[in-house]
Amino acid sequence: MAYDVTPTALQGVLVLQPQVFSDQRGFFYESFNARDFKSATGVERTFVQDNHSHSVHGVLRGLHYQIEHPQGKLVRVIRGEAFDVAVDLRRGSPTFLKWTGVTLSAENRRQLWIPEGFAHGFLVTGESAEVSYKVTDYWHAEHERCLLWNDPEIGIRWPNSATPPLLAAKDAGAIGLKSCELFP
Repeated sequence: MAYDVTPTALQGVLVLQPQVFSDQRGFFYESFNARDFKSATGVERTFVQDNHSHSVHGVLRGLHYQIEHPQGKLVRVIRGEAFDVAVDLRRGSPTFLKWTGVTLSAENRRQLWIPEGFAHGFLVTGESAEVSYKVTDYWHAEHERCLLWNDPEIGIRWPNSATPPLLAAKDAGAIGLKSCELFP
């Protein structure tokens, strides 16, 4: 098996640890293999787009989701380190409005599978981070929503919370849980 899989506290959100082959030359691993992903997780999805971002220390991106055309995401950090967060916005879920956070880094090579119906964001905790993630649907600007990163009703415990994060305008203007659209 190419992945060791660890469930998180949120139903459907999984941490994947790929099998890495190392020797004096360096390392090799398959960062994604559809057959092994399905075998290890029980999840079969078609990924239609790969996204790649670079951010400096203290940047927080999120919490993003698409109310229509929801995206499942397979997230990894290929350089640096980030604290990656998923928030369950599925009304019928036993983990509705709960969150989980995982440190992803180039060093630990972990990946986070976040199914459709979750808000997603990350905070760069290293000097910088390059984040790469596969998504199961295309980006649709008209359906994108942004949940307030520090909404007290959700209570995410972000690392380095004493320092305000660097936010894009859309993330700074995000709405709170009481006003946001949720999944059925």
